[in-house]
Amino acid sequence: MKEEIIIAGFGGQGVLSMGKILAYSGLMQDKEVSWMPAYGPEQRGGTANVTVILSDERISSPVLNTYDTAILLNQPSIDKFENKIKPGGSLIFDGNGITRFPDRKDIHIYRVDATEYAAVNNIAKMMNMLMLGAVLKIRPIVEIKNVLKGLKKTLPERHHHLIPMNEKALQAGAELIVKL
Repeated sequence: MKEEIIIAGFGGQGVLSMGKILAYSGLMQDKEVSWMPAYGPEQRGGTANVTVILSDERISSPVLNTYDTAILLNQPSIDKFENKIKPGGSLIFDGNGITRFPDRKDIHIYRVDATEYAAVNNIAKMMNMLMLGAVLKIRPIVEIKNVLKGLKKTLPERHHHLIPMNEKALQAGAELIVKL
């Protein structure tokens, strides 16, 4: 098993955190892992993306040109990465602010209204966990129990009381999927 993933959106949406949690979750499952972030100097509000590779075998390079799965949180990310998904791959996007929906016929496309759900339920900071819950329902590449272990590794100890809320967000996200 080898899964090559791009997660992209605006800074402040939890793009890098989602990638780091996914990478730590892979480590908890004894996978080979690569986590390579990229972001502009403005960070919050600017563009950010992270490449995550999870594999049963050694990873030769963290640099990718195409992806198995793309998790895209804004229109600029859809515009940039839609055509870099391998045929048969998955594009999972948040519907908030999208003006042009993905339209490729050779990939699986899923809409997850995580931003809207997070706003309505007053859990804006959990949007990335809602997305991750949806992703893991669509592509179960790591187990939720290992995501929770990954959260313990990535969250400062003073925020560990938020782990149960993150677990609820993961579960809720799995229910927000709309296949296009």
